[in-house]
Amino acid sequence: MSDSGATILVLDDDKGICTQYRWLLSQHRVLAANSREEAVPIFTQERPAVAIVDLGLPPDPDGATEGLAAVSQFLRIAPDAKIIVVTGQDTHEYAVRAVALGAYDFLRKPVEPDVLSLTVDRALRLHELEQENRRLVAVAPQSPVAGIIGNSAPMLKVLRDIERIAKTDISVLLLGESGTGKELIANAIHKLSPRKPKPFVAINCAAIPEGLLEAELFGHEKGAFTGAVKQTIGKIEMAHEGTLFLDEVGDIPLSMQVKLLRFLEDQVIERVGGRRQIKVETRVVCATNQNLQRLIEEGRFREDLYYRINEFTVNIPPLRERGDDAVLLANFFLRQYAAQFDRVCKGFGADAIAALNEHSWRGNVRELENRVKRAVVMCEGTIVSALDLELAVPETTLSLNLGEARRRAEKSTVQLALAQTNGNVSRAADLLGVSRPTLYDLIKDHGIPVRAGDAQRIDKEEASNP
Repeated sequence: MSDSGATILVLDDDKGICTQYRWLLSQHRVLAANSREEAVPIFTQERPAVAIVDLGLPPDPDGATEGLAAVSQFLRIAPDAKIIVVTGQDTHEYAVRAVALGAYDFLRKPVEPDVLSLTVDRALRLHELEQENRRLVAVAPQSPVAGIIGNSAPMLKVLRDIERIAKTDISVLLLGESGTGKELIANAIHKLSPRKPKPFVAINCAAIPEGLLEAELFGHEKGAFTGAVKQTIGKIEMAHEGTLFLDEVGDIPLSMQVKLLRFLEDQVIERVGGRRQIKVETRVVCATNQNLQRLIEEGRFREDLYYRINEFTVNIPPLRERGDDAVLLANFFLRQYAAQFDRVCKGFGADAIAALNEHSWRGNVRELENRVKRAVVMCEGTIVSALDLELAVPETTLSLNLGEARRRAEKSTVQLALAQTNGNVSRAADLLGVSRPTLYDLIKDHGIPVRAGDAQRIDKEEASNP
């Protein structure tokens, strides 16, 4: 919380209570209004971080219509404001309605001074943390590949690699656990390549029964087998001059591996039941979550096919090794599904952020997206909790202390700058707007690990630039 205090608006028709709150919160700049008509212009001009709103306002002092209208109006003006509602009415319905509108908390009169101070302090801390997060998102390096979200060093390396290889025609093998986004990466390679105007054709080799896979890949002529009532073009032929993506290539049976290898070597296919050779020119990108070297040793995957599809390998890191990307992706999915389902979810609570960082993510990005989607649907307030995500709350949750939050953000930003510049301290310092000696100190202070070659370069630069 800032030492100079924050701006707080008190809306209550009892001037004595306004005076009491001003005294209790004297370390802040407290503004007061006795009606909604009086409060709205003040709120619009001052944009207070927190507003304390009495629900029982004239002309409905025994109800809550005027107070709830004020809550709704305030949040339309400043959706990030924290609204604390208070009332003397003994009706739980009002609390539910206020929170549904987006209120931060609900207190019942008479409010204990310590409870009020604590609630306001928590609201201010959350507001400042959200402001800091928004600022960091605004200045953070953007993903170099459109459509792919990730600022962690491992993911930035993947994106730099695919930028380089996309312009070539070499075959690419994507390795990664289920749910890491292999098809998304394959599509990005296609879109960054000169083949972008041509088709991107994907097939999941594990999802097609063995007896149908050949016809699915190579197509078939009319009458080639029972049920073949017309000529059908296969996936390979559909990808002519474009990109063919073979997902779960490790599941292709050995008999089909021979035919696939022949196509990759000659760029020629024959449809099932046909005799005419058809020339097909396409780029092939393959993916698997299996260990192909082990499959080769077990005699379940051809070594010659492995080297044909593996001119360049891209290892896609699991989500648990991508640093803060889990929270970055979660916020993206939250905004997407909140808009899609017309929900008022605005962000994640401290327990949810801690849970997102600590979870093992066996299902990777696919699991994360599904959890956030369910949470948006089921969340009753504006802040998604770990419970909404159906995740266990870590014993030590993420601190909301602003100093600690800034330190975490500083470390993350330094790591991103180093990742984006491949460990070049001079260029990273320019990105961060600091001197090289300052960046050296930050690297040491935060204990940021660097590769051996980068460490030697840093030592050399530090020695030559004292």
